[in-house]
Amino acid sequence: MKLVNLNPIRDVGSSALFIKIGPFRFLIDSGLNAKKIGYEAIPKIDWIKDYSLDFIILTHAHLDHIGTLPLIFKKQSQATILTSIPTSMLIPRMLLNTYSVMCKQKKEKGIAEYPLFSQKEIIFLKKKIKGIPFEKPIEFFKKKDSVKITFYSSGHIVGASGCMIACGNKKVFLTGDVHFANQHIVAGAQFPKEKIDILIMETTRGAIKRKKSYNRNSEFLRLLKLINTTIKGGGSCLVPIFALGRMQELFSVLHLAWKSGNLINCPIYCSGLGMNLVNYFDTIAKNNHLIKFSKKFIYDLGIKTFKKRIEPGKNIEQPGLFLLSSGMMLPKTPSYKIASSLLNYKNNSICFIGYCDPETPGGKLLKLKKNSFFNFKSLNYSCAVRARIEKFDLSAHADREDLIEYAKSISPKVIILKHGDSMARDWFLNELPTQLPKSIIIDPEPEKNYTL
Repeated sequence: MKLVNLNPIRDVGSSALFIKIGPFRFLIDSGLNAKKIGYEAIPKIDWIKDYSLDFIILTHAHLDHIGTLPLIFKKQSQATILTSIPTSMLIPRMLLNTYSVMCKQKKEKGIAEYPLFSQKEIIFLKKKIKGIPFEKPIEFFKKKDSVKITFYSSGHIVGASGCMIACGNKKVFLTGDVHFANQHIVAGAQFPKEKIDILIMETTRGAIKRKKSYNRNSEFLRLLKLINTTIKGGGSCLVPIFALGRMQELFSVLHLAWKSGNLINCPIYCSGLGMNLVNYFDTIAKNNHLIKFSKKFIYDLGIKTFKKRIEPGKNIEQPGLFLLSSGMMLPKTPSYKIASSLLNYKNNSICFIGYCDPETPGGKLLKLKKNSFFNFKSLNYSCAVRARIEKFDLSAHADREDLIEYAKSISPKVIILKHGDSMARDWFLNELPTQLPKSIIIDPEPEKNYTL
């Protein structure tokens, strides 16, 4: 087997991994780095220009895993694109949103190469994506050789998958982004427990030690308490949130709180993509029964799309709850703009509920102390941090200890680390040799060819 990491930097963006097993050539994911712009945001796709891919496997529909798929497929149109059935439904919609964002950035920032792909290419791509049911192996042949590919639910978001690739007597398993415990709308990962030769494992939470007393439902209750307290105090509450996955789970949680009388009556707003994805989630719940979700949640809660013009520094007049992307509060996004109007007022709250890269505005805000200054660079506005800033541990990524336990349960010969920043990967590099002394641990450098 050969393996090459095509992500140009050691982080969670631009996820792309080339592997060759027997005569079969795979690209695992084709992501886009949300922190970068232009060609700096894409994987090192030139590395595979001399290879003819047999398969492009997509683990789930977040943009750091599918954001450059049209760019890759334009040069590798012979490849068979494989993913889970829900992910095959979500990919075109997510890519159309990315196309719109790129067109906007081209106009605002003059990025010559944007958009990286066209709407026509997305429509063409839609017909080429093959959705595979979970735990149903599909076999492909190439002359005298064959490969079996099986998807397993990884519990990260709807449709998120781990993937088993079996060729000859060798088995490679990729976790993708994984969450082992049940969430409100998605069941925890259902991974194979059989003997595996090579494990390719995410490392997102490697630098985070979770308290033994941690309870996910308690974190949601703490969030609901702060929302209610903020609204009662005449303030507004912003939850920067990922439009795909986190937003729909929070809809479910708020609906349960509303039914039990534990949510204060207030206007609730969310950004456009998250609202649009509700219809997809409703369809998946009805047709595939893989999640617990209904668009009735939206109607009962009276959730609306926020359309008012925001002026930095001018507080929101009517208190409300704002569930807005992006989850990391990236510049020019709805959550970034609303934060610029709320941050200077002590009766408001900003609640982060997912992973926040330290280099993003959300990550930087979380580090600041009360009354220190925060600069909204793209809005040319700075203000003191007077609003309450809270972090809630509601990540959809597995704890590092849970990943170690899974690795121990299958005792692979080789473990490949991916999808994590330097500190996260370093923890696994230090810990895995003591927990699995017989396994070879590799943190693949960008564009280096590994033969296993």
